[in-house]
Amino acid sequence: MAKKGKTTFGLVVGCRGFFPDRLAKEGREAMIKHLKAQGHDVVVLGPSQSKHGCVETFEEAKACAELFAQNAGKIDGIIVTLPNFGDEKGVAEAIKRSGLDVPVLVHAWPDDLDKLSIQYRRDSFCGKLSVCDNLRQYDIPYTLTSLHTEAIDSEAFAMDLASFAATCRVTTGLRGLRVGAIGARPAAFNTCRYSERLLQGSNISVETLDLSEVIGRAEKLKASDAKVRAKINAIRKYVKSDGVPQAGLERLARLAVVLEGWVTDNEISALALQCWTSLEEYYGVVPCAAMSMLSEKLVPAACEVDVCGAVAMYALQCASGTPSALLDLNNNFGDDPDKMIMFHCSNLPASFLDNPEMSFNSILGGTVGQDNAYGTVTGAITPGPATMLRVSTDDYEGEIVGYVAEGQFTDDRIETFGGRGVLQIDDLQFLLRYICETGMEHHVAVNKAHVGDGIAEALNTYMGWDIYQHE
Repeated sequence: MAKKGKTTFGLVVGCRGFFPDRLAKEGREAMIKHLKAQGHDVVVLGPSQSKHGCVETFEEAKACAELFAQNAGKIDGIIVTLPNFGDEKGVAEAIKRSGLDVPVLVHAWPDDLDKLSIQYRRDSFCGKLSVCDNLRQYDIPYTLTSLHTEAIDSEAFAMDLASFAATCRVTTGLRGLRVGAIGARPAAFNTCRYSERLLQGSNISVETLDLSEVIGRAEKLKASDAKVRAKINAIRKYVKSDGVPQAGLERLARLAVVLEGWVTDNEISALALQCWTSLEEYYGVVPCAAMSMLSEKLVPAACEVDVCGAVAMYALQCASGTPSALLDLNNNFGDDPDKMIMFHCSNLPASFLDNPEMSFNSILGGTVGQDNAYGTVTGAITPGPATMLRVSTDDYEGEIVGYVAEGQFTDDRIETFGGRGVLQIDDLQFLLRYICETGMEHHVAVNKAHVGDGIAEALNTYMGWDIYQHE
């Protein structure tokens, strides 16, 4: 996964000789200092490689391209900054010739009203238009700042930079993602259908494993095995489990060892698992806690073999650097049109919950027996910001689609079982109508951070998906 909170940017400092190159020199130095102060790394031409370390001429564009190509494994995104008008052709040539296929942010410095003489004026406002025109001609996708010109010490640029860094992490993370799909989806859940071919078209691979192999490998492990004993201790430290029978803990630990081993051996970054009812009937445990622990360790695990749900969980995780969960859009909250109850049985990461506790699955327990249904991680979701994301493969249109929305988990409390919380979203009824009219699934990935802008930009502009952003 892309680095949490830290991104390496290739920096292109545009300059045009008709305008004061002193501004380009000062702007380059200030931008490098600012990016490093925010914890990011920078790859940029030095003053010995081009005039002031900027890009204007064809030779400087080639030098920048070569530098970027040499650091292709490091660079997550490119920032184009225009301290003066900038040479639009030089910028486009540098990016195109580098061969990098990463997000590009176009930033222009603002002019001061009392500094519009020939010695001080930037004209970056105009230069940005020309740069974007050329990037479009060169077929280079790009991202814009929220304001046309922004001072780098402004709140607007701080928010745009954070959002762009998230966009870079999501784009980098999804390209080459390997998702594990274990078992078959529940027969009644057509909502968990998906197209492997469409995902592969976005360089997302799905590696499958039959559930019988998981059960067989788990059955072969002995409770006395050192890995199993260590996993039991890890489970007890992870979540309160006093009420869980020892036999249930041992079965859960053996399952967790098998799952984590397969994930490691196959370089799996996200997982979707058949969680009912075969495991309960033929092995005697629900896998929720094992999945919860994986998600907490930033290997998101989705239930009911919801592969697209796992992809969405991973995208959110890349954006925020924190665990994601998969939840049902489950109940109305009284007559409040902007609130709904989010729920799962649950395999939510423990960090989502207030005083999480391991219990048995109340839904399945009546069918397979309570002793075969231990392993859920239950509790109330703590209040705070939230972003929810759904991606889906649309076979009729041959594209990946979805929606993203930001909201807030409230401190409303509901008396029920499982992992649950109340999510408030402005104009929720419009979003629910959109979900129904477009045939989106009842599952949604959720992360406890506001990263909607970065997600939408990554998936629409750079992954080429069709994602509706609810605002």
